[in-house]
Amino acid sequence: MTIRILIADDEAPARARLQRLVGEGGDCEVVGEAASGRETLAAVETLHPELILLDIRMPDGDGLSVAAALARSEPRPAVIFVTALDDQALGALEAGAAAYLVKPVVRERLAEAIARARRPTQAQLAALAAEGKPRTHLAARVGRDLRLIPVEEILYFRAVAKTTIAILRRGEVVVDRSLSTLEEEFDQRFVRIRRNLLVARGAIVRLHRDGGPAWIELAGGERLPVARRHLREVMAVLAGSGNATGR
Repeated sequence: MTIRILIADDEAPARARLQRLVGEGGDCEVVGEAASGRETLAAVETLHPELILLDIRMPDGDGLSVAAALARSEPRPAVIFVTALDDQALGALEAGAAAYLVKPVVRERLAEAIARARRPTQAQLAALAAEGKPRTHLAARVGRDLRLIPVEEILYFRAVAKTTIAILRRGEVVVDRSLSTLEEEFDQRFVRIRRNLLVARGAIVRLHRDGGPAWIELAGGERLPVARRHLREVMAVLAGSGNATGR
């Protein structure tokens, strides 16, 4: 059965070489090309490839960040990382790559990698999206780049219009997930305090209720309002952590 392949590399000669090698292998079809992380994600949305030959170093989102962003796609494309450097293997393996190839790619190794990627147990990005296990990192947009952000560094998520912003200890980033999706995945780490706010349980220092609207204080001193309907859950978080509830 023919496998649909997307080639993602910021260098046109490298894409042309991979396309030629894929064509020589048979039962494979190159359905498109991309020259950046952003183009790769867009191409996946429209072309639905089964396999991506993905360069690690690209503009607008490196290969590892692209793999993280695709980790929860359904169906998930298999990924073969292709790079000019041989010091990225650990990151590639952690990203659940089906294979890892160093440029210049030779026909035999590419054929072996594609064959390996077609095995269901190795064709998925399970390392970043294991069923039932929350991720340790989120793919986020930082300027024009896609980066992996450790979940433990996120103080809270704020929904603004149709955008979800993750507030970090230093700065903020945009993540491509709704608050409801994040709450469901990270319910053990975050608690909802308002319709548009999801806060890290460990970041809450104190709950204030002095007759007016309730609010929480975070470790860095920032204050966030708490909706009445979420008061009981916030109080339970503080009771479990031993932190104070003010009046």
